[in-house]
Amino acid sequence: MSTEFGDFLRSRRAALTPEAVGVNAYGARRVPGLRREEIAQLVGVSVAYYTRLEQAADAERASDQVIEALIRAMRLDPDEALHLRRLARPSYARAIGVPAERPRPSILRLIAALPGPAIVFDHANDIYAWNRLGHLLLAHDLPFDAAERDDIRPNFAQRFFLGCAGPELFEDSETMAREVVGFLRYSSSTCPDDKRLSGVIGELAQRSDAFARIWAEHPVHDLSYGQHLFAHPLVGRLTLDFDVLRPAESNLRVLTYQAQPGTPDADALQLLAQLGQ
Repeated sequence: MSTEFGDFLRSRRAALTPEAVGVNAYGARRVPGLRREEIAQLVGVSVAYYTRLEQAADAERASDQVIEALIRAMRLDPDEALHLRRLARPSYARAIGVPAERPRPSILRLIAALPGPAIVFDHANDIYAWNRLGHLLLAHDLPFDAAERDDIRPNFAQRFFLGCAGPELFEDSETMAREVVGFLRYSSSTCPDDKRLSGVIGELAQRSDAFARIWAEHPVHDLSYGQHLFAHPLVGRLTLDFDVLRPAESNLRVLTYQAQPGTPDADALQLLAQLGQ
């Protein structure tokens, strides 16, 4: 985890420019981003101390004040800030709890009653439930009960990067890829000792060049809403709004989709529903 801390600092330092943080640029820069001495000045620590942080020598001994100063200096967004705090305090991350393995009956009733597609997934992107439209939208090639079965339960990240339901399902596949990787990176600090999550990340890093490339950039996302652009093999192109619901006392998430009423996207979604009858 401490190595992850240093890698994350380096990735964010490389993403900053002197102009973005109000630092006077001087001299030629052989690599992008700020120099260590520039970040150290913004944080209010010595260059030697900041260097030890990037080398993971002092990560877990860094004070809360230093962590918060790093967050401010590196202009981290809320997801990135929480990720850094968890990397600096692994014991805090482990105290969050063991992820749930089965959705409650009330969650299953909820997604069954929703008019649009919905899926239930966990911290590792394993899918534990879906309604009819969710199944048709994301995994129509699988049997409907696949999400309930331990032997064939789908994992969205694996399907996306390893070809089962990959980039061809999405118009903006690069954005979707970064969302998937960013969520797994976010989960890695939430559940640092989880073997299933580590296994998914390890397999994808070995088998997918696209995953390995984006993983090395350290994106961190825990998206709550947005849009996904589909190129669905059954109904063609459609743009759907999504919201992620977080049921109380559960580490599962419910991903729901909606189409804007009166649009071709709504017509395509209705056609998909009819194909599933």
